[in-house]
Amino acid sequence: MATKTIARPTTPVASAETVQDPADLLENTLTQLEALLWVCHGEEIDWCSGDGPRQLNNLLWLAAEMARKAGELFQMSEKARRGAPEAGG
Repeated sequence: MATKTIARPTTPVASAETVQDPADLLENTLTQLEALLWVCHGEEIDWCSGDGPRQLNNLLWLAAEMARKAGELFQMSEKARRGAPEAGG
């Protein structure tokens, strides 16, 4: 059986300004969602064989991507906070 091709970026994404193909973004999101739901099912998951290692890798990919996005949002928030006029001043 052929393995799925996942449209992951080959290099780290520098910022949210980088444009990706919507089909690739959708495929990435669906792959990550599948891994999350697979893990949530949780019954007798074998992390060492079968689909376990692939799903675990996809779940870690999801967590890393969420952490990167959270960092970007924090930076945007800090820029907006610094640029906003001081309250009461």
